[in-house]
Amino acid sequence: MKKALKYIGIVLLVVLVMIQFIHPAKNIAATPAAHHISKLYAVPADVEQTLVKACYDCHSNNTKYPWYSNVQPVDWWLNSHIKDGKRHLNFDEFTIYSIARQYKKLEECMEETKEGEMPLETYTLIHKNAVLTDAEKLSFTTWCETVRDSIKAKYPADSLVLPKKKK
Repeated sequence: MKKALKYIGIVLLVVLVMIQFIHPAKNIAATPAAHHISKLYAVPADVEQTLVKACYDCHSNNTKYPWYSNVQPVDWWLNSHIKDGKRHLNFDEFTIYSIARQYKKLEECMEETKEGEMPLETYTLIHKNAVLTDAEKLSFTTWCETVRDSIKAKYPADSLVLPKKKK
């Protein structure tokens, strides 16, 4: 029994060492974001500061990686979160979205911020500076609403509705 546990321990150690050499590509863009939300909508300095500290690591093409991202399997876990975050919303690709999707994503930003769902608790657990104050939440959600109002004023109501997904 002791011999088997020792063998299992050695195998696990070897696997742990081997996976340290397998890393996914980093989420760091080589060029500036040509389709960033700020190319279409004015982003006040306080809102940009909120986006930088609480959103961009998972919702842009540029993540600031902490030291522990070099340790596996943590890097895979972080990469998975980043890919999932960008799949839902990418501020660096925002102007490519349809008007209806832009409108909907801003609504989701407001709802998730007001409900405390964003930034994720798993993110703020380590990134304490990403915890939003009530003033930051208000400023961000007010900005989202202002941008939505400008979209609504510029486009017909039927262009603001996302088509239903086929099942």
